Amino acid sequence: MTVLLAVGLSLVSAVCYATAAVVQERTAAGAASLRSALGRGSWWGSVALNAGGALLHVVALRYGPLTLVQPLGALSLVVAVPLGSLVTRGRTSGRQWRGTAFTLVGLAALLVATASGGAPVGTLGTGEVLLVALAGAGAVGALVRLGGSGRLSATPAGGLAFAAASGVAAGVGSTLAQKLAVGSASSWGLAAPAVLTVGFATAGVLLSQRAYRSGLGGPLAVLTLVNPVAASAIGITLLGEGVRYGGFGGLGGLLALLGAAAAARGVLLLSLPGAPSRAERDVPLTGMSRAAL
Repeated sequence: MTVLLAVGLSLVSAVCYATAAVVQERTAAGAASLRSALGRGSWWGSVALNAGGALLHVVALRYGPLTLVQPLGALSLVVAVPLGSLVTRGRTSGRQWRGTAFTLVGLAALLVATASGGAPVGTLGTGEVLLVALAGAGAVGALVRLGGSGRLSATPAGGLAFAAASGVAAGVGSTLAQKLAVGSASSWGLAAPAVLTVGFATAGVLLSQRAYRSGLGGPLAVLTLVNPVAASAIGITLLGEGVRYGGFGGLGGLLALLGAAAAARGVLLLSLPGAPSRAERDVPLTGMSRAAL
């Protein structure tokens, strides 16, 4: 029963995250920079949606294991892709649907291979919290430097690097949130995880806003993929949640590998340029608009 509650909370959380992603992408499309985006009411609306999704996610972590709750966030992709097309008066292409399907099937395979299915019993110790935070910060910093480098900063690949950084930050934040949801330490013992959770969650939102400047589908798919993979890796490594069906060397390892390949294929399909929206097709190609294209 507790696992079903975790699944239900995760589904509502995914809808909140999906709606927030569409709002962020639309805000990024109409803003010249991150600073100008922060001055818009729509961006703060997306922050409220993200906060609601995060709260539901934390509660879900109290009733289900990290390797179960985290991959369910992939359902945000199913909602966000058609919702984004609806908002822009465009059409969700067959390639986008295939990319979404590949990503979800891949994540489902990873879920089957890794989810232990019971309520969480273990949490990170103090030293492990600091280790995870340092490793996560290092990975996020490296990806941000990669995405902001001269060769990639103005390309879709740069946006994907920022999306990966956002996914790592979100995955680490969820792992630390699991400590808050399940841990039984004193208030002082939970202070550091609480501060780090807020820090990584905030970084994840800001980095996703930067990533959505290159579109919605590709960055959201990368974020959706990296987030549970990062959290599951921590859960398997430090919380003993493990790979099922024979471990990495058995059927579970093969299933996880095939799932990762399918999800990567989905990300690639969603990263390719899509057809122009109806609004974009209706705009006459003046000299200025041709230069912009």
